[in-house]
Amino acid sequence: MPGRSSTSAGFISFSGIESALSSLRNFQSCISSGMDTVSSVALDLVETQTEVSSEYSMDKAMVEFARMERDLSHYVKAVQSTISHVKEERPEKIPDLKLLVERKFLALQDKNSDADFQNNEKFVQFKQQLRELRKQYGMHADRDATGSEGIDEDMIVTQSQTNFICPITQLEMKKPVKNKVCGHCYEEEAIVRMIESKHKRRKKACCPKIGCSHTDMKMSDLVPDEALRRAIECHSKKKKRLLPE
Repeated sequence: MPGRSSTSAGFISFSGIESALSSLRNFQSCISSGMDTVSSVALDLVETQTEVSSEYSMDKAMVEFARMERDLSHYVKAVQSTISHVKEERPEKIPDLKLLVERKFLALQDKNSDADFQNNEKFVQFKQQLRELRKQYGMHADRDATGSEGIDEDMIVTQSQTNFICPITQLEMKKPVKNKVCGHCYEEEAIVRMIESKHKRRKKACCPKIGCSHTDMKMSDLVPDEALRRAIECHSKKKKRLLPE
């Protein structure tokens, strides 16, 4: 790795390394965008009832992205840890920075497991949204397993309509967000306004869903619920088609 030294002062410049770290963080953003794209395509496949093998390919792609994100995160941590250690030690000679980073990186990699993916927020959100969209569409898995073709999709949608109503506005949501802590959904603008209003008055924001015990909501608790948004849009399109011309 690049670096200059002044042995009399025991000083090493890390400007080149910091620049490389910046590039790695940009790559992390690219991985994040890739995961968003895969998630969107997978939801499209469920929505259009495309064959399961295509959806499975998206699942595999998301696993690969999650693995890359984990490995890259470990490498960034290894570099940062090495820099901090060298700055504290202030050696007279330039150490083998590459070797030090590799050792720290391998130490982190040795602790890897498939369970790590459960800590990747985008991966977890991807799995949850696929599950929710399958549920909203009544998924064909149940129909195929029984060989029945007569499931009433309108009945399934009707049973889900209560999930379409924001507990704050009491209107059908257009841009739903989910609370990661309690799992309840709200219209984004309404819940953001509510949280901001409470926090300005130095009060805790409680989940507005009746009976919910989550009493300290934060903005970071909210994530877009793409699966629910798609289900609501599909339901709205069905309603429009049924309206007399």
